[in-house]
Amino acid sequence: MEKFILEACVDSVESAIAAAKGGADRLELCQNLLIGGTTPVPWLFQEIRRYTNIRIHVLIRPRFGDFCYTDYEFDLICDAVQAFHELGAEGIVIGILKPDGTLDMERMKILMEKKGDMSVTLHRAFDVCADPFAAMEQAIDLGIDTILTSGQEDTCILGKDLIKKLVKKSAGRISIQAGSSVDAGVIHDMYEYTGAAAYHMSGKIVLNSLMEHRNKNLNMGGPGIDEYEIWRTDENKIKEARRVLDKLQQR
Repeated sequence: MEKFILEACVDSVESAIAAAKGGADRLELCQNLLIGGTTPVPWLFQEIRRYTNIRIHVLIRPRFGDFCYTDYEFDLICDAVQAFHELGAEGIVIGILKPDGTLDMERMKILMEKKGDMSVTLHRAFDVCADPFAAMEQAIDLGIDTILTSGQEDTCILGKDLIKKLVKKSAGRISIQAGSSVDAGVIHDMYEYTGAAAYHMSGKIVLNSLMEHRNKNLNMGGPGIDEYEIWRTDENKIKEARRVLDKLQQR
């Protein structure tokens, strides 16, 4: 049986420590999880390394929004891949599309050459590509290890039909990792239906800021963003998901 993988998406030292204690196999390290995640600063990576030796896959995404990048943005992506390789990251999480929604093979090949010995995950650029089956075959040809996907829907539950088809068509040539709204409550049914053995979750809880003085007349983020809420990974949510996966592994 394929080994079950639990990946925790984190954007802070506190969340990384909680995920490691909860039993995650690896981290997807980013910043700005509230807007889908962007490339983390190197010193966040280094600080997490001070407290845990968990495997770290670094999200390389220069901004929020789509995945069609300018030459300047691509240069930033290349620099980040090199920087995190030098820092000792075990993996990178990348994805670049052309305006027509196809995988930008020319640029992806450049990144694959720069990755060194790091593992590579194709992130949810896959979920907005024009043809997921063609993109999967291209990812396999590139030598990418994992595709992170919600089945091109808002949640993996809604996208379970596509995930099932991807798992079947991949035939073990690439890992199909289910993400978006993953928790202990959905993993068992997702596995039974799709056969996916890799899962990606944040396990987040929303904490109240320690700030006592608050200016409610000012908002420095986008509409609906509360300046006094903090997202953190909950160790217990990771533990619950780990228990489900371990039971599946033992069958």
